[in-house]
Amino acid sequence: MKRKNWTDEKIFERLLTNRTKKTYWDNIRELRRRPNQYVFDRAVGLIKTNIDKEIIIGIDILAQLGFNPRFKQNEIIEICFSLLDKEQTPKVLESILFAISHNNEILRKDHILTLNKLKAHRFCIVRYGLVQALSGLEQKDAIETLIELSADKDLDIRDWATFSLGTQIETNNDSITKVLWERMKDSSKMVRFEAIAGLAKRKDKQIKDTLIQELKNIDDNGSIILESIEEFGDFDFIELLEKQIESNKKTQQVNEKWLKDTLGKLKTKAQHMV
Repeated sequence: MKRKNWTDEKIFERLLTNRTKKTYWDNIRELRRRPNQYVFDRAVGLIKTNIDKEIIIGIDILAQLGFNPRFKQNEIIEICFSLLDKEQTPKVLESILFAISHNNEILRKDHILTLNKLKAHRFCIVRYGLVQALSGLEQKDAIETLIELSADKDLDIRDWATFSLGTQIETNNDSITKVLWERMKDSSKMVRFEAIAGLAKRKDKQIKDTLIQELKNIDDNGSIILESIEEFGDFDFIELLEKQIESNKKTQQVNEKWLKDTLGKLKTKAQHMV
């Protein structure tokens, strides 16, 4: 019998008794597709236990219970923050923060201030979860924490915080611009690329030379650079892309379709400007 034909309780039983994580997310996703009172109450019941495994199962179900709209979204957010009022293990905190990330469009100022208390947590999985919870938020308190986390010692945290500041928000100010330029010096290529994308989105004229150099050296990791060139919208790149396409025929450094797609989009923009 296919999983979609299982009863709610059978799926809960599998989640609670399976010894491996092999089908964990398949079972979680199936329950998420069933936004009903029984699933909600059963998940809440698990959260009220003192057993980490059960708490995490309950949180992971509620994180995306129903899709459009979410089922009892406001109640779920309050459940998450009530859990943050008590001491939790790092793995439980990680699940809570990811659950909040899936519902963060309804966060209030006091919610964000509560989250910000975790920015110096000693476990990187918690700080990483915090980045996810704050990602895409335009509120000043959220942005200030993301700015701090963009300099975190953990690479994944720096990468995602820079991504969030660079392209996931519309806010543009000196503090964001400054930190994006600081991340241009990062040891990680991907962090640098996220900083470039953020500066290109903000039409920072100083990023043009960097985009030109990155285009000359582009490889199959350079899709962000081409997206940044398109976002920057400088029509000087039409000729530069045409030259790169010719050069690429010999070197095969990058997927030619990517170059041609970016060229086509820039040409279309240029035509609309006439």
